[in-house]
Amino acid sequence: MDIKKVSVIGAGTMGGGIAHVFALKGFSVDLIDTNSGILDKATSSISNNLDRQIKKEIINEQEKTSALSRLTPIIGIENTNNNSDLIIEAVYENKPVKLDIFNKLHSIVKSESIFASNTSSISITELASSTRPDKFIGMHFMNPVPVMKLVEIIRGYSTSDETFNVIKDLSIKLDKTPVEVFDYPGFISNRVLMPMINEAIFALFEGVASAEDIDTVMKLGMNHPMGPLTLADFIGLDVCLAILEVLNEGYADPKYRPCPLLKKMVAAKKLGRKTGEGFFKYS
Repeated sequence: MDIKKVSVIGAGTMGGGIAHVFALKGFSVDLIDTNSGILDKATSSISNNLDRQIKKEIINEQEKTSALSRLTPIIGIENTNNNSDLIIEAVYENKPVKLDIFNKLHSIVKSESIFASNTSSISITELASSTRPDKFIGMHFMNPVPVMKLVEIIRGYSTSDETFNVIKDLSIKLDKTPVEVFDYPGFISNRVLMPMINEAIFALFEGVASAEDIDTVMKLGMNHPMGPLTLADFIGLDVCLAILEVLNEGYADPKYRPCPLLKKMVAAKKLGRKTGEGFFKYS
């Protein structure tokens, strides 16, 4: 299958980043959301990020202009183009919401289209169960999408080899490095990352060290470019909590139990960079 037209559902940070990469690589992209304000913010952010790439001499002005010309913001999932070859869902980590989106799209989009979810932890097999299991796959991009090379490609139980190979080849065309992962909670990235972040939060909760010192230990001692608490703020504490809850439920192992401090901070809407305060404060 030759992918030419892509629809990205959800114009948040991840959806906008995914749309950016596809448009820059020559694909026709519809960026779809239910909120016009979020769409306006996403298109502005894409333009600004393209400007950053120009300043770094990664692209030129003409490439920016061409990329933006291939990007179409659309309000409403029901207005998804039925000729889209690939649908990528990039909304927040909530299984019922994702299932509802795919169930709606199943009757809108042509039967040959591939469905992909950017979920960071939810079962691809479960998301695929009521739509088109053989043409359903996980494409877990990393944030920020234009910068990070990795794409976890997650096979559901019924994902066909053809679907997998199309998405693997597509990822390479996007100048990404695809890694095949099978359908277990958290896949690889978050199965390994989230317990580390959670343990850093427990260390802070128990008064072992300050947030700054915990991050310094991991940066200088383990050569991590960013400390785990700063990274949690960057990801969003609500997202971290949602992933840990999926891991905790999926494996029934207490090592994935979310730290009470994380739960309290999410309840208090201290979610990290996007709210201006998490483990650190942001102007």
